[in-house]
Amino acid sequence: MPLPEQLPSFDELPSFRDFTGCAWEVWGKDDQLGTINLLTEDVVREAAKEIRLGKSVCLNWPVNFPNKPLFGRQPPHVKMWSKEPAINDDALHINTQSGSQWDGLRHYGLLEHGIFYNNTPTDFFQRGDLVIPDSSAVDPQLIKFGIHNWAQHGICGRGVLLDLVRYYTTSGGSLPYDPWTTHAIPPKDLEDCAKQQGVSFRQGDILLLRVGFMQRFNTATQEERDSLNGKPETLAGIEQSEDMKRFLWNNHFAAIASDQPAIERWPAPGRRTLHQTIICLWGMPIGEFFDLEALANVCSETGRYTFFFSSWPLNVLGGVASPPNAAAYL
Repeated sequence: MPLPEQLPSFDELPSFRDFTGCAWEVWGKDDQLGTINLLTEDVVREAAKEIRLGKSVCLNWPVNFPNKPLFGRQPPHVKMWSKEPAINDDALHINTQSGSQWDGLRHYGLLEHGIFYNNTPTDFFQRGDLVIPDSSAVDPQLIKFGIHNWAQHGICGRGVLLDLVRYYTTSGGSLPYDPWTTHAIPPKDLEDCAKQQGVSFRQGDILLLRVGFMQRFNTATQEERDSLNGKPETLAGIEQSEDMKRFLWNNHFAAIASDQPAIERWPAPGRRTLHQTIICLWGMPIGEFFDLEALANVCSETGRYTFFFSSWPLNVLGGVASPPNAAAYL
């Protein structure tokens, strides 16, 4: 859909019941892309200028990890077999949100109201096996708001890394929080980190946050890693505040992702998660478990924290979520 000449500020957005900042009217009643609408041809063309060194960095954690996922999700399973002595096949069975992932529009609604994106009631969606035998006769209602919409458009544009780990430890001190404990990161820290890195935001940027979960995981014992699966999740992440919503919306990011499993402080106070606003009210992809360690090193070495970002989710009709298949190009 064509973008409005000027996007409204957060405070200009209407409320939906007791939730502030509803952007459904911005994208239109028939929209299925949300903030991916911001990734126009002009935005992508301009973002391609970020490729100067010809260097690419993978942002996907191997599908095999974590072996014991959080939030009660099924572990990944890879099976290999020989069809003939010199021919191998394999099968992959995963929960699409067990590791590196995009949360799609079908994933998270307003918990108190049973409403998903664009005021869609929860009983609209078919659960169970989604079988589509005929590619020429696909029911658009059956697959509405599926991850295939982003897969077919692509999540490609200018990426911006805010390396909060380096921001907090640049003077030689230790990280002032344990990424595996509940800790809220305020918008001021994001703004100050961007300033320290010399980054100015543009409309349609894809925001990546290095909070420290992956670094902590890589240096932990296997016993510590496995223990995450057997207890309530406690995680550092961005705070659930009106000012954080203003920061994210008013900068008009196309998507947001981080190296931790929930992007936001967990648990959220009073169950008022940012997922409800970001996914359900804005239609913005949330990326989790992105592996940003190699990218952080490259950005530090080059002094550049912007790059061309490319992500092509799995083209699953009606899918809820997907591994990101993401990379940064500098």
